[in-house]
Amino acid sequence: MDKMASASVDPITLEIIRRGLVAIPNEIDANITRTAFSPLVYEYKDFATGLVDPEGRLVAQGDGSIPIFVANALGNAVRDGLEIYGADDMHPGDIIISNHAGTLGQHLNNVVMYTPVFVGPDETDLFGFMCVLVHWIDIGGGAVGSCSATDTTDIFQEGIQYRTVKLWNRGIRNEELYRIVQYNTRFPEMVLGDLDAQLAGTLSGCDKIKAIVGRYGPDTVRSAIVMMWDQSEGVAREAIRALPDGVWKAKSYLDNDGIESGEPVPVDIEVRIDGDSMTIDFSGLGGELRGPLNSGVLGGAYPAARIAFKILTAPDEPANEGCFRPLKIVIPDGTFLSANPTAPMGLYSATLPTVIDTIVRAVGKGAPRAVAGGHHASFSAHWFFGDDPSTGELFQQLDTGHGGWGATENADGSGPFKTMAHGDTLDVPVEVQESLNPILIESVGLRPDSAGDGARRGGLGTEKIVRVLADCQVSVQIDRTFCAPWGVEGGADGQPGESFAEYQDGEARRILKGTISLASGDRFRLKTSGGGGYGKPIDRDAADVAEDVAAGYITPDRASDVYGVVLDVGGNVDSAATKNARDALR
Repeated sequence: MDKMASASVDPITLEIIRRGLVAIPNEIDANITRTAFSPLVYEYKDFATGLVDPEGRLVAQGDGSIPIFVANALGNAVRDGLEIYGADDMHPGDIIISNHAGTLGQHLNNVVMYTPVFVGPDETDLFGFMCVLVHWIDIGGGAVGSCSATDTTDIFQEGIQYRTVKLWNRGIRNEELYRIVQYNTRFPEMVLGDLDAQLAGTLSGCDKIKAIVGRYGPDTVRSAIVMMWDQSEGVAREAIRALPDGVWKAKSYLDNDGIESGEPVPVDIEVRIDGDSMTIDFSGLGGELRGPLNSGVLGGAYPAARIAFKILTAPDEPANEGCFRPLKIVIPDGTFLSANPTAPMGLYSATLPTVIDTIVRAVGKGAPRAVAGGHHASFSAHWFFGDDPSTGELFQQLDTGHGGWGATENADGSGPFKTMAHGDTLDVPVEVQESLNPILIESVGLRPDSAGDGARRGGLGTEKIVRVLADCQVSVQIDRTFCAPWGVEGGADGQPGESFAEYQDGEARRILKGTISLASGDRFRLKTSGGGGYGKPIDRDAADVAEDVAAGYITPDRASDVYGVVLDVGGNVDSAATKNARDALR
């Protein structure tokens, strides 16, 4: 920020400004949740809010924003706007949108909206940009939901692209662009309703930023931002210094290229730690994939590296540009995380959890006590779509899976949660899903024995059964079935996930990627992975094993066969039998 002041801000004022700047995107987050039309936005919360500076550097992002946007997608869109329009053609009342794959490197459903924030008595001082990213539920293309297709081979099959176009120009609504939006979606009412919520959030955030600047003055707020960045950088560097210097490598696998059911795709990662800096090197990645699992460098490599880096260094620090100053990212062009702008990217986020997991695994080679076992790492996305016989209208229901996270030296794995890439996104409540769509969710529950065994047990996966009440199609994307969530320091791997279409004639068809037809009364069954364990199972406290059995997390057979814990008929630990069983297992 060229105009950043260098004067120091007293600690109390600094903290007030820091909390105020973070509170703005959080408040906008809450407002969008209340006003959006699509359950993917108001329930699932697939969006991000934030403030970037005049150069697109992240100042503050909402606490509930999805981690894969901290690359940052907001700033990337702004930088493209500055390149196309120039700062001189940014004006009060401008509202700009972009979902361009060559800019954001993500699927086209992610649409960034932003407005310049001008301050000062004559509103000529560009302070930054208020940004809101929302996943529009459909933007055209060959499949309902656009990003639901598992067989696309280029970006043009996945919907319309808006590259840095003004939705509003100096406060005047662009009616032509609104019509283009309206007639390039299968669900215009929901998309335009979400757009209005996004617009209201962008404008409201702009006003709130101006209020803070008006109260403290632009120089003071700019100085506070510089200090915020410096402090976040300091926290990250201190954490890196606690890790051992060296070159650490790890490898994992994606199931396939997204279309072919052929060879697994290797994910080779190298992490170099030198003093208070870290380099994440993706040079060992494979090339661009045929199917829609690709992402551009700013939507793939950067968010994966930044999420892993933040997990390892400053997980509790509010996200801003300073957090990532000690991080260097190395990646050649043409990998599946740095694909060309025309590559298919509909399912881009499916690869990122595995990549993040593998970065953490690499650091664990040097510092196993600082990391957790592998997590379920699969988005487990599944879309139901078809004609609803009760309304005669097209319906779409997107849902994703929760799974187990890995155990650490001091704690069992958490979960079931979403992946590291998807953060605090929520399930759409069963009642909402059933009220809006012709489906019946028969059961959702924990999956016994799915967690990786260990002195610290991994988190459990889940099992969900959905019965469809109308003829429809289901599009499924599940990964990490070949490469199970790994254990650490003698901990066992978690059980991998899988899914099935179950037909009324008794046939069951395993489906991991693809779109199939279901008839009314057929079922879809999803099993998600458990997280990896930490330490040897026979070192787990016998009382904890008994509690796991009582809770239904593990079966009595697993308790005796793997943990060497024998229980009496009342579920209590038989100490003598347990000692003998554990001696036999050692």
